[in-house]
Amino acid sequence: MTDPGPPFDAPLPTLRTARLVLRAFATADAGAVARNLADGRIAQNTLTIPHPYPAGAAEEFIASHAPAWSAGKRATWAVTRAADGELVGAIGLALARAHRRAEIGYWIAIAEWGKGYATEATRGVVAYAFETLGLHRVEAHHFLENPASGRVMRNAGLQPEGVHRGAVWREGRPRDLASYAILATDPRG
Repeated sequence: MTDPGPPFDAPLPTLRTARLVLRAFATADAGAVARNLADGRIAQNTLTIPHPYPAGAAEEFIASHAPAWSAGKRATWAVTRAADGELVGAIGLALARAHRRAEIGYWIAIAEWGKGYATEATRGVVAYAFETLGLHRVEAHHFLENPASGRVMRNAGLQPEGVHRGAVWREGRPRDLASYAILATDPRG
């Protein structure tokens, strides 16, 4: 495997928005991750977070980030409030660099829902994807049963592209996914 080169040969950069700091996860974040992901409402709205959230899963989640970044495959940030450093969620990009695109995914702690943090973090990561990584397309998906995530995507400038019926199997049944995307040439949200 060849070295993916810059910027992947340096640590994951910290991104700042008006109210948030998006930074690399630290081992010390494991407790907050586990507490937040213990709430089944987060797992219910994501594809890969299990419920109940297993012991040790937060540590594994955090340990996976640096190798994935160094390999040029994924960037994952802790979403923290700038005012007090409190962890309020996570956001990431699954990179398909050969196609100059990425898929964005996020979760926000239940107590922080409705405060605009997901939209603000998404805007920051989309800007980074286009301006620093040189990507052409950022896409995102949500379960149809989670229209709030669609509002986040639209408010961040992503455009609806349609519904993929029965696209994934989750919780013992097929689930439909609504798809959104933004191109580097599109207006930003």
